[in-house]
Amino acid sequence: MIIAVIGSAEANEELVKLATKVGYELARNGVMIVCGGLGGVMTAVCKGAKEAGGLTIGILPGNDPKSANEFVDIPICTGMSYARNVIVVKTGLSVIAVGGAYGTLSEIGHALGEDIPVIGLKTWDFTQENLDNKLFTNAQSPSEAVNLAMQAAVKRDKLNKSIK
Repeated sequence: MIIAVIGSAEANEELVKLATKVGYELARNGVMIVCGGLGGVMTAVCKGAKEAGGLTIGILPGNDPKSANEFVDIPICTGMSYARNVIVVKTGLSVIAVGGAYGTLSEIGHALGEDIPVIGLKTWDFTQENLDNKLFTNAQSPSEAVNLAMQAAVKRDKLNKSIK
């Protein structure tokens, strides 16, 4: 199972702690992580995953695999700048958003537009009443975010298999 984690490239201490815990919990549950591969939340989630022995994938905006943070196992160069956001969210069966600015907002929009469930943790303020598809859920803790994302991923995977 792969879950995408998106969020602030320049994260404060609180977001770094949350993202590190998310990465750790995902990896502890055998989940691979895909992210944008750079700094902030992306570094923290990858670091947490590595602490638990997990595998990390970084979808990079440029052409240099060395631009990935030190905790990315598989750097994928796109040369696509922010357009890579679509690849990040489509690679995961679900998405966890931790904090974030406009890049994260675009990733959330791409995910929801593709019926990919998004779990928010200290991110953009969405309520289910604002969405017809009810795919966005707020979590109060890293553990809750991971549990909700895994449940959503399993449900989406089963739905995808039944459609084939």
